[in-house]
Amino acid sequence: MKGSTYRRCSCRDPKTGKELGTSCPKRNSRNHCTYSVRQELSPREDGSRRSFARGGYASLKAAQADLDHVRALLGLADSDDPEGTGLIAEMLAEVSRERSPLPEVEETRRRLNSGQDLIGSLTVAEWLDRWLAGKRIRKSGLNRYETDIRVHLKPRIGNRRLDRLRVSHLSEMFTDIREANAQILEDNAQRRAALDELGTVPWKGVGNRARRKVMKAAIDEMPPFRRVTGPATRLHVKATLRAALNDAIGQQIITFNPAAHVEIDPVRKPKALVWTDERVAKWEQTGEKPSPVMVWTPEQTGAFLDFVAEDRLYAMWHLIAFRGLRRGEACGQPWSETNLDTHFLTVSSQLVQDGWEVEASDPKTDSGSRVVALDDDTVDVLKHHRERQETAREEWGTAWVETGHVFTQEDGSWLHPGKVTDLFERLVAASGLPPIRLHDLRHGAATLMLAADIDIKIVSDTLGHSDTRITRDIYQSVLPHVGKSAAEATAKLVPLQRKAEAEKAARKAAKKEKARRAAAKAADVGKGSKGGGKPKRDKVKAQAKSAKKATRRKPKK
Repeated sequence: MKGSTYRRCSCRDPKTGKELGTSCPKRNSRNHCTYSVRQELSPREDGSRRSFARGGYASLKAAQADLDHVRALLGLADSDDPEGTGLIAEMLAEVSRERSPLPEVEETRRRLNSGQDLIGSLTVAEWLDRWLAGKRIRKSGLNRYETDIRVHLKPRIGNRRLDRLRVSHLSEMFTDIREANAQILEDNAQRRAALDELGTVPWKGVGNRARRKVMKAAIDEMPPFRRVTGPATRLHVKATLRAALNDAIGQQIITFNPAAHVEIDPVRKPKALVWTDERVAKWEQTGEKPSPVMVWTPEQTGAFLDFVAEDRLYAMWHLIAFRGLRRGEACGQPWSETNLDTHFLTVSSQLVQDGWEVEASDPKTDSGSRVVALDDDTVDVLKHHRERQETAREEWGTAWVETGHVFTQEDGSWLHPGKVTDLFERLVAASGLPPIRLHDLRHGAATLMLAADIDIKIVSDTLGHSDTRITRDIYQSVLPHVGKSAAEATAKLVPLQRKAEAEKAARKAAKKEKARRAAAKAADVGKGSKGGGKPKRDKVKAQAKSAKKATRRKPKK
């Protein structure tokens, strides 16, 4: 296809207003005219012509460089690739029309080979929408991604070009999130203070009603209560963006993932602590929990189970406390996967909460699908629960909702995981025991198994962990007596020579002292019998004679 460079004079006739062109008297001046380029492109599908044209070059060299650039772009498509040729031609026509810079040859080659749009510049927001639409995961996970994108990513970096996203942009984003947290805390404090002040104003009285109206209007103008974006949420936002950008790399849209290199505040998972007597005493004084994750002692767990023995869902609390099922797993456990004759149940489904909606889903992880052994007591508890459920089914009659689940609402319908948590918290509060979360009951099951010297692999499999390290790092809360026993056992393993020698010397000294005392006693006995017998006999005779005189009566006159 033809292409050329040429000189052009933009001077105009002052009378007619037309360009002078080649008749300009200054045309021969070296610096008077500018240079232009024109390159014919392949025609459109309807046969209409299209071309690349651009002017205003100060030198022929600059014009020729752009013409060579255009021809290099045209050469990216193979001669037998009419589709590629048409895409490049349309891109160049668009660039000419919009007077935008010529795209880089290598970048255009990459976009052409990966099937990307050659004209537009894909933004972060556009890619995130495309990426999210292509995800095939369960609804709860999809909603979590959508929230990260809608609340955090789009507002802050959505307008940036995807291929120009840098680590510094993400650092600025997370800094902005932290600063927004400070503002949220301040706004929440102001709104709370205003509500507290409103609560002090009486309802009765014309003046009070007018004052309350003004105060309510001011509160309505304040930002609503909002939650801060904590470290765990920030980490999830980073993970969402990193996953989206990794897929962009896989599709050859970008070559670098800045989300993999941005640094944010580390998330320190709270360690589970046991409610020892000292911690319980402090909680009773202050009402404060030492850690977000707290575990009951065996005695406290037993006290709770005794307290809720008549609760309709007692069997669920018992099962979680001893076998460590997750909340959703317990809510979704079917009778068809619960074999009380063989003392096993199979975890194969769960009920998950999406917003306030409930849906059935596969277990949380592949390792979550597992077989859990049941002890005799748990089997008896589940048998009794099944009998009560059969009675309830008969009482409800045709209104009974047949779900086949072990644990249900009164009418047989699905349990709502959120309502189960609320019920558990009310029962804990009523029991007077120190507070734990429902998930902490699962922590306690792990701790009890480990305290009973159950092998860590069996504990991990029972809980549905993919790795025993997860069990060790998260769920192993050492009970006080277990820790003391471990300390004593550890100390006995190390032979301390100095301590052994001291104990040996002490035993030897005690033995010598015992021998000395025995010898001294023997010497005292021997001294009394050797040459000392007569004085002793004389003393006895003297005492007898004295007694006789004392009892002798005087004769009467």
